Amino acid sequence: MEKDTENRTFGALEEPVSAGEVSGDASGRSPRFYALVSVATAVATIALKSGAYLLTGSVGLFSDAAESSVNLMAAVAALWALTVAARPPDEEHAYGHTKAEYFSSALEGVLILAAATVIGVTAVPRLLDPQPLENVGLGLVISLVAAGLNGAVGLVLLREGRRLRSAALRADGRHLLTDVWTSVGVVAGILLVGLTGWLVLDPLIALVVAANILWVGGRLLNETAHGLLDTALPAGEREIIERIQAHYEKRHEKDGIEFHALRTRGAGTRRFVSMHVLVPGGWSVKRGHDLSERIEGDIIAALPHTTVSMHIEPLEDAASFRDQDLDRSPEGPASSF
Repeated sequence: MEKDTENRTFGALEEPVSAGEVSGDASGRSPRFYALVSVATAVATIALKSGAYLLTGSVGLFSDAAESSVNLMAAVAALWALTVAARPPDEEHAYGHTKAEYFSSALEGVLILAAATVIGVTAVPRLLDPQPLENVGLGLVISLVAAGLNGAVGLVLLREGRRLRSAALRADGRHLLTDVWTSVGVVAGILLVGLTGWLVLDPLIALVVAANILWVGGRLLNETAHGLLDTALPAGEREIIERIQAHYEKRHEKDGIEFHALRTRGAGTRRFVSMHVLVPGGWSVKRGHDLSERIEGDIIAALPHTTVSMHIEPLEDAASFRDQDLDRSPEGPASSF
């Protein structure tokens, strides 16, 4: 049997990702470490923003503090989800627990919508009966410090969430960055109140903040739904798999091997790939197995943390072409069972 002596370079098709980067980085920091950082940040910003609200009486700053409370609940949920997702597969969960992250993302979306509702209910009475603000300068300084803290941690969570393929960290990071823009909007509104004397601007800004939070919450819920519905891997990753297939089709052009029924999905940090490999019927089982092992190795080298399943079929059998869909075509001999 011909041995594959080529260097495998498919990992160069995108930025290489080591296996260690999926469960943690070179310093041993796992996704749960970043979730703990998020929890600590949420506690600190709640204290800062609540103090700013108590100093000024601004409903805009109240809306900012309310969103930070959501951050805390979401960070705790993310920590729980990441802890569950890290568990190894077991008899009842043979594919692992990585989808647990989507529950955290969904909860965060719901909590964001709830925060928007609370902000709106609080802002409407102030819109009808505006109230003067107090200690504005000190309150704004405290709010900006909290926004800076959220911004720094949010960028880290978003970066690590993308690198570690963590839906929970990405959702948490995106929420924190949204919180930064919320704070900036609130501060700008309070400054305008001070410059113009229009007290109604404070509750109006709070309502704008609530509308923005609603949009973010809806977006998170949409992304969570796609994850739970087994959406295919991103186009760039599917292209890598297809290029690997094309490589083996060209290398074994004389034998005429083909691929079909390629299916992909993601579940948190893990990828799942399945395909059918059509080979000459005269090949031995070992030769077909050796080919599938090389293909699987190249896919995992290019896309770490991927579970690959392959079904070897004979090229000459028409039945090999009737099972490309999820349900096999009814044509062919009836089952004896």
